Amino acid sequence: MVYLAAAVVLVGVLGLVNLVLSFGVIRRLRRHTELLSRQAAASTGPGPLMVSSGAVLPAFTATATDGGAVALNSFDARTLAGFFAPGCPACDERLPSFLEYAAAVADPARVLAVIVGKAADAEPLRRELSGVARVVLEEHGDALTTAFAVEGFPAFILFDPGGSVVASGLSMNELPVHAAA
Repeated sequence: MVYLAAAVVLVGVLGLVNLVLSFGVIRRLRRHTELLSRQAAASTGPGPLMVSSGAVLPAFTATATDGGAVALNSFDARTLAGFFAPGCPACDERLPSFLEYAAAVADPARVLAVIVGKAADAEPLRRELSGVARVVLEEHGDALTTAFAVEGFPAFILFDPGGSVVASGLSMNELPVHAAA
């Protein structure tokens, strides 16, 4: 009987020690979360990676790979723009969803694909995109990457004929489903 009482007391003490230690861990985790939140709020970061929803695009002109002119005033309906870079793993990963979305639009004039990089590197991407979009090849800092303020790839932007940005994001999931259709 003495052994049973000692075992119950021992289990009770261990339970209390466990409870005290658990409260200590929880308190430390809360403090850690608070510090991380403060650090994230104070971080200035590199800024946005593309033009944001609600912004109005400035006028731009560029030449498509088929020789046609591409300008803001040449779009008479809601248009999907996708920006890709050759050799970009995220671009390769998200290209199929862009192609699927663009195929649902069914009008290549309402889909703009911008490949940012050297022509030789961009050829496989150009071939893949030319069936569903007007393709523009340019260097970073040229007319379209500047007008759309693109700093990261891939970038997807849905805009109205007047140049108002409806939605933008780094994946097609961030755009309304078939909103360009």
